[in-house]
Amino acid sequence: MTAAATPGSPAAGLSRRSVTATVIGNAVESYDMLAFGLFAPLFAAQFFPSSNPVTSMLGAFTAFGIGVLARPVGGILFGRYADRRGRRPALLLAIVLMTSGSVLIGVAPTYEHIGILAPLLLVVARIGQGISAGGEWPTAAAYLMEEAPEKRKCLYGSLFSASTGLGVLTASAIGAGLTAAIGREAMAAWGWRVPFLIGGVFGLVLMVLRNRLAETAVFRREVSGRARTGSLRQVLRSHRRPVLLSVVIVGGIATVSGIWSAVVPAKGQELAPDGTMYQVVMVAVGAMLVLNVPLGMLADRIGATRFLAGVTVVFAVAGSYGYLNIRGTFASLLLAYGSGVVYLVSVTSVLPKLLSEVFPPHVRVIGMGLPHAVTTAVLGGATPAVATFLGEKGADGAFVAVMVALVVLAVPAAVASRGHVARPPAPVVPEPALAVAK
Repeated sequence: MTAAATPGSPAAGLSRRSVTATVIGNAVESYDMLAFGLFAPLFAAQFFPSSNPVTSMLGAFTAFGIGVLARPVGGILFGRYADRRGRRPALLLAIVLMTSGSVLIGVAPTYEHIGILAPLLLVVARIGQGISAGGEWPTAAAYLMEEAPEKRKCLYGSLFSASTGLGVLTASAIGAGLTAAIGREAMAAWGWRVPFLIGGVFGLVLMVLRNRLAETAVFRREVSGRARTGSLRQVLRSHRRPVLLSVVIVGGIATVSGIWSAVVPAKGQELAPDGTMYQVVMVAVGAMLVLNVPLGMLADRIGATRFLAGVTVVFAVAGSYGYLNIRGTFASLLLAYGSGVVYLVSVTSVLPKLLSEVFPPHVRVIGMGLPHAVTTAVLGGATPAVATFLGEKGADGAFVAVMVALVVLAVPAAVASRGHVARPPAPVVPEPALAVAK
């Protein structure tokens, strides 16, 4: 059923089912990522046993990072597939792979039962999720931006932020509820598996929804039947500058995402009483869910780059202070975690528009997916382990300085990318038929 096309409504121009099936995969991905960060302190020693808890945590975050490092593979494979076969089948395949990884983590035996195979299974599951995530976001973003009204693209982009918040809020609510119901000891013994198995159920529901999606009109009109589509070589040869600008734009976002998805929740779990970090996450994300759509509307009104510049300045101050002064109190954790949530929610609203506009439809998904996945892999995947290591060495300040520099660089890159907006191809005018002499 098609949603009422009221002006300014997020569903105008798209069916509610299409919007839900497109963006909810982002919720499942963020659910899986935060679940790993929230519950890593509970299961780290079961897969990476050590007398030093920090060593076990480093092992768990390394597995997390390896999964993120697999994203470029997903960006390339799914990008080629989505640009050649369509956005719809790529979206369906991505959620199948993501769901399989979540279920495998939920049922994987520990080191005590199968030895070295236990951490290897964890790594395999994370690799599958990483490949899926590398293709999920650019395919879903391209689908939504190709269907969204021109003056509402940031509003539609804000739905990605909303879905991310929904996934984070769900993971936190499940964690808080389970901890209250069965206690920390049971959570450490077996309860941490439940959220990953629930993630598998979410994935199954999403498979059904995506199986009913229609292909985008842009793909059918401008890509389907075209000879050269989804060409990695063409992207690297003819679109080098947009690719590099995309890398810079995503760099700071990937760094903040890696830290605020894994390190900050893990620190909160260690510093605060049981259940406090879950409550902090729910309050911060719940507040941002209320502001999500208004922020998208504001970005459409003042422009994506101006909006990005504003939220960057706010995060450079608040995020740095919150991270460097994190304590076990509710107020301190809310400032530290909330500053990152505000930034990520805001930039996620404009990121689909910024990246989708610089690549033409026949290489749009692979063009968006390659720089997004590679940058997220290198920076988002490595930063949890790096931040944990530097924190042990007392070098948090140096790490934060580098993070802020990467975040700030995204603003001039976004400004420069405006000169590379892809234009629709000119209509083909058939040549007049030659007259045949009698």
